[in-house]
Amino acid sequence: MNKRNYQKELEKTIAFHTGRGEVPSLLLHSCCAPCSSYVLEYLSEYFKITVLYYNPNIYPQEEYACRVLEQQQFLRKFPLKYETAFIEGDYDTGRFYQMAKGMEDLPEGGERCFACYEMRLREAAGYARRLGMDYFTTTLSISPLKDAQKLNDIGGRLAGEYGVKYLYSDFKKNNGYLRSIQLSKEYGMYRQDYCGCVFSMRSREK
Repeated sequence: MNKRNYQKELEKTIAFHTGRGEVPSLLLHSCCAPCSSYVLEYLSEYFKITVLYYNPNIYPQEEYACRVLEQQQFLRKFPLKYETAFIEGDYDTGRFYQMAKGMEDLPEGGERCFACYEMRLREAAGYARRLGMDYFTTTLSISPLKDAQKLNDIGGRLAGEYGVKYLYSDFKKNNGYLRSIQLSKEYGMYRQDYCGCVFSMRSREK
């Protein structure tokens, strides 16, 4: 079976709408400001974006607050073609720990992370439906450590559940990750040295 090229699919979606003179609305789940930088630079040329910062996995609370502030500051500083809205989701850490129950000792990048992807994408799909958005997606695929195929599989399934189209993508392509590092340096952004949850922190410390 040929592996899907999500970047090509994204380009086709963009070409379809630009060819019709359309600027669709997009609910973009952001995991952090550095990861959102290239994604916003790229997609804001073609979509009217609402950024959702929903990451109840982040530990500790001080780290969460720091990352939220960094996201808000970047959105204020960065020039975007269309006005971009920002939503801070609930910091409902209990939901994260309930989701992770029984998977605390699994290695990073496995089933616990996949469940965390779905928890956050499900929240994004719910917001997209309530707000009447045309698409939803996430910045998570920009990380070389995140499984783009798994993210897109989850997003496609949730699109069917919520009745909102999922924007298939793999933002690490076309040097997206490298560009995000450049933008982070250019804007003096705080770049965390662990994914975010207490389990990833422990893994880093080991």
